[in-house]
Amino acid sequence: MTITILSGLLTAFFLFASSIKILGWQNYIFKKQLEFFIKYGLNRTLMALVGCVELFGAIALWLPGHLGILGALVLLGTSAGAIFFHLRFDTWKDGIPAMVTLTLSAIVAYSKYNVLAASIT
Repeated sequence: MTITILSGLLTAFFLFASSIKILGWQNYIFKKQLEFFIKYGLNRTLMALVGCVELFGAIALWLPGHLGILGALVLLGTSAGAIFFHLRFDTWKDGIPAMVTLTLSAIVAYSKYNVLAASIT
């Protein structure tokens, strides 16, 4: 039950974040995120690509077996990347949301792995 709630939170966050990166529908957040990407030496195309990766992770998280684990690991990876760039170019405070999603993604991935491993043995 707890993993379902954590997965739901991750999905909601990353569906929201990825939709803004891909579609740019929420102007204020879109501009702020694009400013971060440009500061990091990245462009709009890479921002959209990151959005697609986040979207894949948010959807795959709900798939059974290895795909669910992959979804959690993809979200963990994008969170780790965000933390790296925030620590490198910004302040640690800018990375707090990514630190939270990294922690939640790690918990979900670990749990999904344990469930899968238990079902195999």
